Amino acid sequence: MTGNMTRRDTWLTTHPYLRRVGDFQTQFERVAASIPVTAINLPNWDDYSEEFNAGVPLLQSTSYAFDFETAGRIFASLTMALASIPLPDKLAFEIRELSNELSQNSDGPIRAIEWLLDKQAAVLPGLGIRRYIGWAAVRRYLRPLVEGFTRWRQEENWLRRYCPTCGSHPAMAQLIGVDPGRLRFLFCGGCETRWRFRRTGCPFCEIEDDHCLTSITFEGEGGLRIDYCASCGSYIKTYDGIGNESVLLADWTSLHLDVFARERGLVPSAESLYELS
Repeated sequence: MTGNMTRRDTWLTTHPYLRRVGDFQTQFERVAASIPVTAINLPNWDDYSEEFNAGVPLLQSTSYAFDFETAGRIFASLTMALASIPLPDKLAFEIRELSNELSQNSDGPIRAIEWLLDKQAAVLPGLGIRRYIGWAAVRRYLRPLVEGFTRWRQEENWLRRYCPTCGSHPAMAQLIGVDPGRLRFLFCGGCETRWRFRRTGCPFCEIEDDHCLTSITFEGEGGLRIDYCASCGSYIKTYDGIGNESVLLADWTSLHLDVFARERGLVPSAESLYELS
C-alpha cells in the first residue's frame, strides 16, 4: 500500500489538477477498507467451462449463483459509512439520499445490485454515485472470485471485447512486452478484471484492420496514451508499460486525457465510473 500511495502522491504532484479527486479517492478507499466482507463462494469451474467457451460472462452464467443479498449488504454498509463522514456538499447530499433509499425497504440493496449488474439497464444521468459506490462494494466482495477466475481461465479462449467476469465493456487497456510478442489486455473499471484481447483492432466496433487504430502519445504521462478507432471514432486510454497498474489503470488518474480526447470529438465508448461534465 505504501508503494502505491507513494506513486499516487508523485502523480498528484505532477498533476495538481487531479488533487481534489485524488483526495476523495484516498478518503473513499479508507472507508471502504473498513467495511467487513463475507467470504464469497467460488464456482465449480468445470461446470462453467462450456458457457465460458461460448462467451457467457461468469456472473451471467447459469452454473454460478451470485449472492446478491450479501453484495447488497456490503453496498448498504459502505453507503451508510460514507454518509457519516465530511464530504463536499453536493456529494454528501447524493450519498445521504442513496443511503436513505437503500434503508427504506429490506430488498432495496438487492435491487440496487441487480440493477448494477444488469447489462441491459440504462445508465442514466444522475446515477453516477450509485454506480461508483455499488461497484466499489461489489469489487471488494468479488476480489477472491476474480483472482481465482484469472488463475483458471485460458486467456486465448476469450479474446472478447467485454469483461469475462461481469460483462462490462473495458474502461482502459494495457500493453505489455515488446514486439513481436507484445500482449494487449483490456481492464474492467467495475470488477477490475484484466483480460487478453487482440493486439490490433477496436475493442468497441471490433474492426480488425491493422490500420484502424491510431495512437496519441504524451510526454510526462508515464506511458499513458490514447488509442482511437478511425472507423467508429471511439477511444480507449492505454497504459503502455508494467509496474504502475495501481495508479495508471485507476481511470481517475487520467481524466485529463478524457478531456483531451472529447475536446477533439472522439467518442467515449469506454465504460468509466467517472462522469465528466
